[in-house]
Amino acid sequence: MQAWLLKPWAKPLVFTLCLLPFAWLFYAASTDGLGANPAEALLRQTGDWTLRFLCIVLAVTPLRQLSGWNLLVRYRRMLGLYVFFYACLHLLCYAWFDMGLDWGDIVADIPKRPFILVGFTTWLVLLVLAATSPKFVLKALGGKRWQWLHRAVYATVPLALLHFFWMRAGKNNFAEVAVYAAILSILLTWRAVRAIKK
Repeated sequence: MQAWLLKPWAKPLVFTLCLLPFAWLFYAASTDGLGANPAEALLRQTGDWTLRFLCIVLAVTPLRQLSGWNLLVRYRRMLGLYVFFYACLHLLCYAWFDMGLDWGDIVADIPKRPFILVGFTTWLVLLVLAATSPKFVLKALGGKRWQWLHRAVYATVPLALLHFFWMRAGKNNFAEVAVYAAILSILLTWRAVRAIKK
């Protein structure tokens, strides 16, 4: 696995695989393959993929520690940027389909509805993480400061889950919420236990 991770085509392959959900959504939207309410389907699925990539990013460290595949760390930044990418698509779907890109209405709507406010706050945290992910920012801030800043990713977990919970509460559909909550709890507990041992 270590040798595979060093291959020159490994990163482009992972990059392409991460784009596949977007490509499928684009194709389905352009061919009327998203059901009777394509706007709702796009909003829901972009949110789902944001959560899935958040799970993948948080799984990198435990998987690296369990397997010894230390080169996985080379892919964490890319995967983190994909969390932000799908979060941006999710926000765009809300701004476009729900609010008609009326920025005045959007600004007024965000503090008015708690689940929108929580979702937007999550996006702001991801924006800060994405903006400070380049290597030159790491050098400018210094390793320790940069690391402390990027621990803010842990704050996105309860915020994203709360946003997802409120989104599903309207339809009394909590099964998916429980699955994501369980996965993210296991990943965060792993980190907590390792930190306590250290």
